[in-house]
Amino acid sequence: MATTIQIQEETLELLKKVKEQTHAKTYDDVIKNFMSMGAYAKLYRGFLGKKWTRQELLKDLRDKRDRY
Repeated sequence: MATTIQIQEETLELLKKVKEQTHAKTYDDVIKNFMSMGAYAKLYRGFLGKKWTRQELLKDLRDKRDRY
């Protein structure tokens, strides 16, 4: 049974890329692999895209009071 879901364009583009890279047959396969924490999910853990630089991600992560 086919079902239609609403997703953002960015999400669709990510699904397309993952489907192509993993040679999955369907988007359903891509989603199942992520949901089951299979081998494909390990490849993409921590994936943030190219929106942020490393400095932006680490900014304010720790302040001077945390340091020993």
